[in-house]
Amino acid sequence: MNSGQMFNPGMDAARETSGVSAAVLVPMRFVWPYGGRTVYLSGSFNRWSELLPMSPVEGCPTVFQIVWSVPPGFHQFKFCVDGEWRHDDHQSYASSEYGIVNTVLLPTEPNFIPGINPLVPSGSNMDVDNEPFQRVVRVRIPDGTLTEAMPRLSESELQVSRHRVSRFLSMHTAYELLPESGKVVALDINLPVKQAFHILYEQGISMAPLWDFCKGRFVGILSASDFIMILRELGNRGSNLSEEELETHTISAWKEGKAYMNRQIDGHGRAISRPLIHAGPNDNLKDVALKILRNEVATVPIIHSASEDGSFPQLLHLASLCGILKCICRYFRHCSDSVPILKVPICAIPVGTWVPKIGESNRKPLAMLRPSASLSSALNLLVQAQVSSIPIVDDNDSLLDIYCRSDITALAKDTAYTHINLTEMTIHQALQLGQDSYSPYELRTQRCQMCLPSDSLHKVMERLTNPGVRRLVIVEAGSKHVEGIVSISDIFRFLLG
Repeated sequence: MNSGQMFNPGMDAARETSGVSAAVLVPMRFVWPYGGRTVYLSGSFNRWSELLPMSPVEGCPTVFQIVWSVPPGFHQFKFCVDGEWRHDDHQSYASSEYGIVNTVLLPTEPNFIPGINPLVPSGSNMDVDNEPFQRVVRVRIPDGTLTEAMPRLSESELQVSRHRVSRFLSMHTAYELLPESGKVVALDINLPVKQAFHILYEQGISMAPLWDFCKGRFVGILSASDFIMILRELGNRGSNLSEEELETHTISAWKEGKAYMNRQIDGHGRAISRPLIHAGPNDNLKDVALKILRNEVATVPIIHSASEDGSFPQLLHLASLCGILKCICRYFRHCSDSVPILKVPICAIPVGTWVPKIGESNRKPLAMLRPSASLSSALNLLVQAQVSSIPIVDDNDSLLDIYCRSDITALAKDTAYTHINLTEMTIHQALQLGQDSYSPYELRTQRCQMCLPSDSLHKVMERLTNPGVRRLVIVEAGSKHVEGIVSISDIFRFLLG
């Protein structure tokens, strides 16, 4: 359906009950006689806004019923049986734009309790018709509170959502990401790598742009990933890089060596460096987000040059997906209805990495480690699985902590990396070492951020905009059993299709 045909149950209910006094209500008995574990009712009489729980009839466990007061007139309704939308073809029904719905026409006399057609054998097979009836409704549970039922979204609503997010990003520029005040740390490419990582640690950052004085321009990014590669290189017995050489080994020398190790070689056998991925202040936010995703980088420097040849560049900001996500959430916060996907729980949409269920052999496994695992195994997993974080779990796969790529900078404190063995230090010890490096503000924001599978996409996005939060571990309520992980990049890959 297109945007002009989107399901609007409120308008539908208003048309159906027009001219009827809101004070006139008729008690109506609704029956579902075909069994199930949980059965709910929803219809035009409650604007399809919530699911009403139906109770099994005493002595007839396969028969569910509810008495609900509705205004006289024509109504449509359906049953939600064990999470599946159904209709009863032994009651009056009709086809509508929402699929097949049961119908009832109530007279205006409010002094009787009508029932729905006589019961039929419990063996009857009612069709499941979720596909044409994909709505977000609320479930009223016995204590009277409301909770979200499992919604489903049509392909057209998904495309509408993506189009509106894409249009917003295309109409706003990187200039809007610039803070009113702040600082950006840049490093000279001839700085020793040892000193560079001390600076990252002292400044509380995990990456910094690199400036080449001879070329008069920014040429790259030094990140926590480089520190991981250096530590792994130091751990190799055949390494040509000794601890003493770190005192004089420059960022430039490391980057050239890294390019050679990664076999980024031109046609003449010479090592080539990866060009700096950057953007200008007038580039639209969609292009900036796509640059980050396609080049698999964490940030893109926003560089402005007043001259046509690009000389005298000014580093204005480091753009990240987090900053762009804040813009999206701020814009759609009060008009989320225009983006239907925002109300859908993350467990109902293809976003993030999830622990495979039984029989789902085609799913990418979620990388997890025990706290007793070696730091070396964590670093290897970060590189080989190409992930930015690893949930740390107990023997029951319940969440204990998380080890992130940026945590590696904690080893720069007091040159801890010079007197540790990566294969002997456990993740637990590494995390304890890192706890001393967090500022009080970072402690308040909590390192290990979680969400539930039932949390809406909008709620997840809002939480991902908090300072320092780059991913959420999806856990089961109560047990903290890890079910998956969702990152900011996952959100953007889904929204931008």
